[in-house]
Amino acid sequence: MGNISSAQSSSPSLPIDSTFDLPSPLPSWPSGEGFAKGIIDLGGLEVFQVTKFNKVWTVYEGGQDNLGATFFEPSSLPEGFSLLGSYAQPNNRKLFGWTLVGKDISGDSLRPPVDYLLLWSGKSTKVENNKDQTGYFWQPVPPDGYSAVGLIVTTTAEKPPLDKIRCVRSDLTDQSEPDALIWESNGFGVSSSKPVNRGTQASSVCVGTFTSNPALACLKNNKFNFSCMPSKVQIDALFKTYAPLIHFHKDEKYLPSSVNWFFSNGALLYKKGEESNPVPVEPNGSNLPQGEANDGLYWLDLPVASDARKRVQAGDLQSMEVYLHIKPVFGGTLTDIAVWIFYPFNGPSRAKLKLATIPLGRIGEHIGDWEHFTLRISNFSGKLLRMYLSQHSKGSWIDPPEIEFQSGGNKPVAYASLNGHAMYSKPGLVLQGRDDVGIRNDTGKSEKVFDTAVRFRVVCAEYLKEVEEPAWLNYMRHWGPKIDYGREDEIKGVEKIVVGESLKSVFRSAVNGLPNEVFGEEGPTGPKLKRNWLGDED
Repeated sequence: MGNISSAQSSSPSLPIDSTFDLPSPLPSWPSGEGFAKGIIDLGGLEVFQVTKFNKVWTVYEGGQDNLGATFFEPSSLPEGFSLLGSYAQPNNRKLFGWTLVGKDISGDSLRPPVDYLLLWSGKSTKVENNKDQTGYFWQPVPPDGYSAVGLIVTTTAEKPPLDKIRCVRSDLTDQSEPDALIWESNGFGVSSSKPVNRGTQASSVCVGTFTSNPALACLKNNKFNFSCMPSKVQIDALFKTYAPLIHFHKDEKYLPSSVNWFFSNGALLYKKGEESNPVPVEPNGSNLPQGEANDGLYWLDLPVASDARKRVQAGDLQSMEVYLHIKPVFGGTLTDIAVWIFYPFNGPSRAKLKLATIPLGRIGEHIGDWEHFTLRISNFSGKLLRMYLSQHSKGSWIDPPEIEFQSGGNKPVAYASLNGHAMYSKPGLVLQGRDDVGIRNDTGKSEKVFDTAVRFRVVCAEYLKEVEEPAWLNYMRHWGPKIDYGREDEIKGVEKIVVGESLKSVFRSAVNGLPNEVFGEEGPTGPKLKRNWLGDED
């Protein structure tokens, strides 16, 4: 994807010196309106997503893993398009990224800067960089009524030509904020940026450039009409292309199921004040209360009979399907495919205390567990740009160079942690704690595996009229009962077998730092009540 010049023989070899692309070429997407057409009109300003770059300057220290960063410019621009800013990436990963370039189709959406402000130069510092070059960071000074959305990096003290970059008419811009740190040295730093206003209704557009302090503006889609979002047929093609394979731990006893299987196998609907008379849930959830708020009047529970209860707790991998929510991101320039997974039961947690592993009683148990991951897709090309994995009350974005892909295609591999079902990109142990003490999240390959392309269902795409939402999606109450198992008693029970006051203190600190949902005292709510349903993942 990147097109970079070779490093000097004296320069250290770095991951950034190699480019990354998806393992397989993109397919030809089904025809549609504006999706994957290469150019998006933001309302008098057309933008194109550049993914091929030439190296401008490399610094070899500071930033992530203290390996420095490299700064790029697009290797070529489509006819009529102008640079909006340089691209930058840490040196500790292969080159994989993008930035937008713009074309003025209204006559006044773009203007050259009137000057440049020198933000930083490596000339007077001792940072290790290309011995024959020094980096200079320039901020365009926009004319009145315009805003800069990117910086320029050069290797000369001479100001760049005024026609090298364009500023954007201010009504086509919005506020941005720093995202991930790319590089810093001697009090000067640069970060990737993201719009302040994010979510399904936000028209702000990420430019893909980097920013310093204060943050530069981002773009805004004044023609936010969903015309570049994928159609239902295109969604199906996208998901079949990128649908992950999920591995469950070999010791996992609490597997996912379809929601309909859960309902058909004895799930009960309880109402406050009528606890002695629960109602079986219809297989399609049609008798669940709809809409309104989570008022605590209703909740779901497992069957009462012991055998049936245990059987439903175990889930049913054969019935499992995943549920897709298709969301516009960054003003409709990207698409998020949020993939929801239902588990009838979340199992108990385990603690790691140095070399020992200790069960935590009922801590972590709750009925009705919703987990998700998200695929972020470029509406310019249909390319997978990022993947988000939910991990308890938080989660993390990973870029394709860090993704494990199934052999022979572009489908990622993900791992669900034992009992708790948090999603991770690699097998092994992730510890929630410190000093080798904390809550275990164990993952690994096993015969318990599910290809999400086999059974999936689009349950919501607000911009598509043909997508019908299932009744259970608009059930806004709890998917499990409130359980009072005495959290403090459970913790004290574990502490009794912990040897040494210092270890007890570290264990207590680790447990107290866990999100409330780990303690499982209250059944979770469904996908529509999660913050990320209408918002961004972070």
